[in-house]
Amino acid sequence: MKIHKEGKHLLLMLFFTLIVVNGLLYILTPWKVLAIVTSIISLVVCLFFTYFFRISERILMADENYVVAPADGKIVVIEPVEENDLLHEKRMQVSIFMSVLSMHANWIPIGGKVLHVSHQDGRKMAAWLPKSSTENERSSIIIEAKNKQKILVRQIAGALARRIVTYAKEGEECHINQQLGFIKFGSRVDLFLPMDAEILVNLQEETTGNETIIAKLKHAD
Repeated sequence: MKIHKEGKHLLLMLFFTLIVVNGLLYILTPWKVLAIVTSIISLVVCLFFTYFFRISERILMADENYVVAPADGKIVVIEPVEENDLLHEKRMQVSIFMSVLSMHANWIPIGGKVLHVSHQDGRKMAAWLPKSSTENERSSIIIEAKNKQKILVRQIAGALARRIVTYAKEGEECHINQQLGFIKFGSRVDLFLPMDAEILVNLQEETTGNETIIAKLKHAD
């Protein structure tokens, strides 16, 4: 288990600030109990943020037609929808909700070529709400798989999320075991799959990013 690169600078600033604040409080306050309580609270805060920005090495060997979970979390949506933002066609949507306790690194769900990357500002609705997919701040990535089918991955900010980071670049080849990005503090990731994809997960099922198999695509003709 390591600290994700997105958290290293923030954690260093947090640790330095809390050390200074607690040191001054301990020296200046006549109420030592207050200083001790503040130190305990600061320790809990540091442990939480360290846990939030954790990252573990995950290597998966999978057939090129399998779609892998892009995030840790829980399956909250499996349903056919009209994707009218980018693909403009009917798709099977599979959504993973990430709580603040989930590992927040996102992963490439299938190998292929990145055709599109875009970012839209938006609201800060709770990430489990259906409208968050189209109204919240979000980043959209379209990947053309080896069988030429297109997969849309959408990183969605939640009520607490304050920054979406996307590493995918248009025109680049991508593969599983590669990080897609990072969402800070509670969020959701949507997959929009072809209608003939075989869905291999169920509602409320827990997922592990870059490990849980979400679906199997139809083989290329």
